[in-house]
Amino acid sequence: MNDPVLSVRDVSHGFPGRPVLAHVNLEVYAGSSVAVTGPSGTGKTTLLSCVLGLVRPDEGSILVGGTDITRLGRGRLAAFRARNLGMVFQFGELLPELSPLENVTLPALLAGTGRREARSRGLELLDHLGVPHHTATGALSGGERQRVAVARALVNRPTVLLADEPTGSLDTASRDIVADLLFSLPGRWDCALVVVTHDQQVARWADDVLDLAPAVEAV
Repeated sequence: MNDPVLSVRDVSHGFPGRPVLAHVNLEVYAGSSVAVTGPSGTGKTTLLSCVLGLVRPDEGSILVGGTDITRLGRGRLAAFRARNLGMVFQFGELLPELSPLENVTLPALLAGTGRREARSRGLELLDHLGVPHHTATGALSGGERQRVAVARALVNRPTVLLADEPTGSLDTASRDIVADLLFSLPGRWDCALVVVTHDQQVARWADDVLDLAPAVEAV
């Protein structure tokens, strides 16, 4: 078997008097998915922030494509993140003044991709995900906005795709459409997918589940 493209090794993190993550381990392979579940306060979003390199864990290591991101300096980490990590947020975090195509191509342009190539990738993804290119972003439905957010996260062809409660603001029908789309992506795009969710119905779509429990402060 190939090596995992995401390897979280014995990661712990917390704040003074409040442990959040305690010795978390996770491996995800290209073409597979993991749902991260657990009660509020168990560190699900903190774990995603560590994998994104936005938070440096107190202990442990995080390897993305074999690179330990906990050892990268700020500049190298930002460049590495742009090339290798994609993120889908609960509310999409799209820029309403931009069209769907402009929202999708912006990260590619910021990563140094040429304008023509960025546009080609954006059109391909939006066509694949069934979203109109030039409709005002603010006029899209919730499910359509999340599909634009997925396209934006994929435009730089990441090794690992992360999603934080991506269906939390959707109705049941839209939730199922977005969940079906998300969990089909690893096989289609040969990436690893990690989805944080409170929704057990969504978690059932994943190949594996990591259920976080509250961390206990050492005595």
